[in-house]
Amino acid sequence: MSTADRLIESTRELLWERGYVGTSPKAIQQRAGAGQGSMYHHFTGKPDLALAAIRRTAEEMCAKAEKQFSAPGTAMDRVAAYLHRERDVLKGCPIGRLTQDPDVMADPALRAPVDATLAWLRERLAQVLDEGRERGELDAALDPRATAATIVATLQGAYVLARAAGSVQPFDEAITGVLGLLTAHVRPAE
Repeated sequence: MSTADRLIESTRELLWERGYVGTSPKAIQQRAGAGQGSMYHHFTGKPDLALAAIRRTAEEMCAKAEKQFSAPGTAMDRVAAYLHRERDVLKGCPIGRLTQDPDVMADPALRAPVDATLAWLRERLAQVLDEGRERGELDAALDPRATAATIVATLQGAYVLARAAGSVQPFDEAITGVLGLLTAHVRPAE
């Protein structure tokens, strides 16, 4: 792995663990095994490195989600696969957690990939749900966009509940609950 990649990966980990303010250049350099000169050779400073790290996290998150969304199966199967995929629940969502970081939200450049990722997720879920309506798997009364927003909000809230409880149980219950609500819109197979 190149020095630039080690710096980005270290920043990704630290942002997830500590947030922007708690991620110092020194901590990044120590974790990456890189010197100050190397860091400033590849990046103009902490904001530039943080932006690269957030973008990489966003790309990875979208790619993982797309695997479930584009897999074979019904819309319900694909949404359930996405919600049940393996996650480090107690660490929270690496993108969702950034919305609670005032320094990230105050910086338009850092905020942009966070907003874009959550918007992409809502839109992609809405597309999957709309496909399910078009194929007759879900009833026509289902609003794909509102339902997608509900799923994303439930998922992000489930992370918060799990972290507060120090247990994955509230996360699992929230996912079971939102899937139960969605199941009410599944049409019987003909």
